Amino acid sequence: SKEEHPPWMFHLVKVSGTKPVSVSYETNRSLFIGRGQSIVNPAALQGDQPLSGSNGSVLDPIAAVQHQLVLEPGATITVDVVTGIAPTREVNRLLVDKYQDKHLRDRAFELSWTQSQVVLRQIGATESDAELYGRLAGSILYANPALRAPANVVLKNQRGQSALWAYSISGDLPIVLLRTSDSENIALAKQMVKAQAYWNLKGLAVDLVIINEDPGGYRQVLQDQIQGLIAGGTTITASEKPGRIFVRPVDQIPAEDLILLQTVARAIISDTRGSLAEQVQKKKTATPAIAKFEALQSAESVIPITEPDTSLQFFNGIGGFSKDGREYVIHSGGKKQTPLPWVNIIANPTFGTLVSERGSSYTWFENAYEFRLSPWHNDPVIDGSGEAFYLRDEETGTFWSPMPYPVNNGTYTTRHGFGYTEIEHHEEGIHSLVTLYVDVEASIKFITINLRNTSGRPRKLSATGYVEWVLGSQRPKSSFHVITELESNTGALMARNPYNSEFNNRVAFLDVDDTKFEYTADRTEFLGRHGTMKNPDAMTRVHLSGKTGACLDPCAALRVEFELENEAEHTVTFRLGAAKDMREAIALIKQFEGPQAAANAFEKVNIFWRKSLRAIEVETPDQAINILVNGWLEYQILSSRLWGRTGLYQSGGAFGFRDQLQDVLALMHSQPGLTRKQLLLCASRQFKEGDVQHWWHPPIGRGVRTMCSDDYLWLPYVASRYVNTTHDTGVLEEVVPFLQGRLLNVGEESYYDLPVVSDQHATLYEHCKTAIRMGLKMGEHGLPLIGSGDWNDGMNLVGIHGRGESVWLAFFLYDILNRFEKIAVIRNDHEFAQVCRKEAHALKENINRHAWDGKWYMRAYFDDGSPLGSHLNRECMIDAIAQSWSVISGAGEPDRVRTAMQSASQHLINREKGLIQLLEPPFDSSDMDPGYIKGYVPGVRENGGQYTHAAIWMVMAFAALDERERVYELLSLINPINHGKTPEDVSTYKVEPYVMAADVYGVTPHTGRGGWTWYTGSAGWMYQLITESFLGIKRIGNTLVLQPRIPAAWKSVKITYTLFQNSYRIEVIQHEGGFTVHVNGREISGDTIVFDEHTPILNDN
Repeated sequence: SKEEHPPWMFHLVKVSGTKPVSVSYETNRSLFIGRGQSIVNPAALQGDQPLSGSNGSVLDPIAAVQHQLVLEPGATITVDVVTGIAPTREVNRLLVDKYQDKHLRDRAFELSWTQSQVVLRQIGATESDAELYGRLAGSILYANPALRAPANVVLKNQRGQSALWAYSISGDLPIVLLRTSDSENIALAKQMVKAQAYWNLKGLAVDLVIINEDPGGYRQVLQDQIQGLIAGGTTITASEKPGRIFVRPVDQIPAEDLILLQTVARAIISDTRGSLAEQVQKKKTATPAIAKFEALQSAESVIPITEPDTSLQFFNGIGGFSKDGREYVIHSGGKKQTPLPWVNIIANPTFGTLVSERGSSYTWFENAYEFRLSPWHNDPVIDGSGEAFYLRDEETGTFWSPMPYPVNNGTYTTRHGFGYTEIEHHEEGIHSLVTLYVDVEASIKFITINLRNTSGRPRKLSATGYVEWVLGSQRPKSSFHVITELESNTGALMARNPYNSEFNNRVAFLDVDDTKFEYTADRTEFLGRHGTMKNPDAMTRVHLSGKTGACLDPCAALRVEFELENEAEHTVTFRLGAAKDMREAIALIKQFEGPQAAANAFEKVNIFWRKSLRAIEVETPDQAINILVNGWLEYQILSSRLWGRTGLYQSGGAFGFRDQLQDVLALMHSQPGLTRKQLLLCASRQFKEGDVQHWWHPPIGRGVRTMCSDDYLWLPYVASRYVNTTHDTGVLEEVVPFLQGRLLNVGEESYYDLPVVSDQHATLYEHCKTAIRMGLKMGEHGLPLIGSGDWNDGMNLVGIHGRGESVWLAFFLYDILNRFEKIAVIRNDHEFAQVCRKEAHALKENINRHAWDGKWYMRAYFDDGSPLGSHLNRECMIDAIAQSWSVISGAGEPDRVRTAMQSASQHLINREKGLIQLLEPPFDSSDMDPGYIKGYVPGVRENGGQYTHAAIWMVMAFAALDERERVYELLSLINPINHGKTPEDVSTYKVEPYVMAADVYGVTPHTGRGGWTWYTGSAGWMYQLITESFLGIKRIGNTLVLQPRIPAAWKSVKITYTLFQNSYRIEVIQHEGGFTVHVNGREISGDTIVFDEHTPILNDN
């Protein structure tokens, strides 16, 4: 916005004592590190070439400067690295120029030392004190068991963060606990007060909690002494910086709260344990080291290279589709890797996992953001993971991974299918096939490793599974509180986080199908000091320690050993899961014990997805369309959007009110019950005033209330379409409560809170009416108020003062009013039907009076009445969705909508770049301040790139105008499969070609690159575009209307349609002047199929 002034930074490297041979730089992190590599061995340093010199909009920026030097024998050189920040580019340039001078760089060190002395004098501390405070800060930032509460105390804790609030302690900052019991030791309290001030001055916000434990009659004396220290000291007040000091007498703290305070403290200092220096220097008693592995024989590494299957459909050198299109097969190894992670999201309604082609993954339970079992890394370059699996030769000590992550040797074949991923590999004479899948109902993930010995000799092997526990949203916040144990009845490693208030009883587990195993729950032991997943210390040790409990760096590691004769096979199954409490967890583990249970679960996965994705199966001349419709689009909708609500690039976990409502529109053919369920769920997130939660986190419903103007209107829109499609009018009578929460304050755009369920209940029909009434708030042009954004959240400042209007919202509301008028008539609510009719008529008049710009429709009016999306604008002169919805809604005048769509085609369809832009030109340097959309790089995401959701609406609009050839051209343009047909396509598009991407970039050097994939509403709209707008399949109750808009070159289209468990084979034959429809070989009259007892059935399921 105009009020925001982002700072600039600089990075300078200067060498003194020699002249560099060359100087180069890099700002692109992907080029510096390299795909699938790490900063331990980055690609940029694997040769003697200079850095690339990339700059501009690199998307994932770094600052790296390289000086190639010659250091002569006995010579000395100095390398100064200077990094700085300033409010403007000009000031940065002055700083860069300044620090070219070595004397000024040296002077900076001198001034820094002087400043540190001033700080120390300010708090009355010495340099040795500062060193001590710095060492203690290390235990605050990184858990130090030596200064934490004893494990037996932590195990007793049953209270969460909210229990701290009674003491005015938020629990959001690190806590240091001082226990003092004798006024003679007041010097220790004085030191801790100084330490807290020192940390605050250095930017480390810490809450210091002092517990007065004086046992005699002098507790108040000690209390007064401590308060005097605080009042007379140089502490930083709460108004200046976060981090406060809390003093409490021990007799005012219940026992359970005292346990809580000890549990959450990063460090506990006591005046009974000696001086501060003695306590800080204390080290935890070292455990005996586990013996190193000693090889019984030398290793003979044999890693065969397998060639890719070039017969795959749409093979691009790396991957392609299987013959039936139900798997995407990826061949990787060596330097041949996908440009970015190509993932699969495998989920059921409460549990799921994300797995990339490298095998790296993360897993969640109930909420993909709030309760992750393992870490979500969101790093497409390194593509790391908190889950890993290893194989080891127990005779040679050689270990490797059956998946590309974390130990990548040779070639791998990854098959992403519906509900599973398989990874095949051959190394050390062992053929491995890993299958990862999630049960269709239970919260459990299977990792089955099938091994076949092809080495020509008997082998002694082990398999190790490793998971880093999170049990919250972010591991640095939650791992401190995780407690582990080995459950004796099942032999599973269990983990729980009682400090997580909203998930405090949840239990996660890792289990293996073998009664003889080794284990540890100590990550430090498994990885080793400075260890990595690629080379963990535990894989070089004879055994795992068997350590579990509290105050560990928590993980779960299980190892099983076995012998394998030549050509014999053996399967090891690991199970990773979670439950609401320990009892449920134990029952779940027992339910899926044994190899047969795992095999049965996998069979059910395949059956489930075969049935779920078969409502509409098509055979068209375009195989890229067939593959999308016959599985991948609906799979993306169900697994990622509706159930997982996550992806590699966004791990939301929350339900979006309008997001999942739009998604379930695509499921009305296959699973209308899910559409119905989502309607009722969303109705329950509506406030009694009519607005709704923009998004909310399950299971308890904490979310955000906003001024967003379109959210609530999706409820009547989807309800109308659902009733029209299914004729299920009973859903309108379902009674759902409203929410109750405080209204937004004046000038407040949103707030995050947990609303209460109101006593006020209403039918879904009344909820929809309430939403429509909420939407009938018009501005001075008679158009709906845009609030803090409509469909485009990024335009959050267009109407922030309550006067801006949305043209797109006017079209959308017009469509809703027309649809809901019919619903009102069905309900015999003729009064409201008349309201819908009247408001729709007025809205159409106002649109065509105030929103037409001459050649297209405007996008909006700002609060001050100035237009947006007009020929008068230098930026965002034309916006796609206003033109598309002028057609889709029927509110535009016939001659105007054709002109508008022709203008959209001219300005927004960029065939050279292969994308359909959302708006043109992008926001950049004009005085217009539409909102955070302007913060995106011009040509990226909503700011002038392709936002696929809107691109699909444009193609739908052309279909409504019956422009068949253009519809097929544009449909092919946005089909992701067509962006990954050749190696050149892959190097440009980069992301997965088998699922929809939310956006495609339109700015050099990223033109044509896909944005975030999987978690995008474009999948649902793409399915509707192909099946309904393009192929013309529309269900109305127990009838099917076929009005295809296919290109003239297509002679026929075959459709297998399944309804009420019955399948019908339909063929649409196109001929000059029209088409005919055949059902199971019999021609019917007209374009409507009535499903009744007279309709021939292909097969009875």
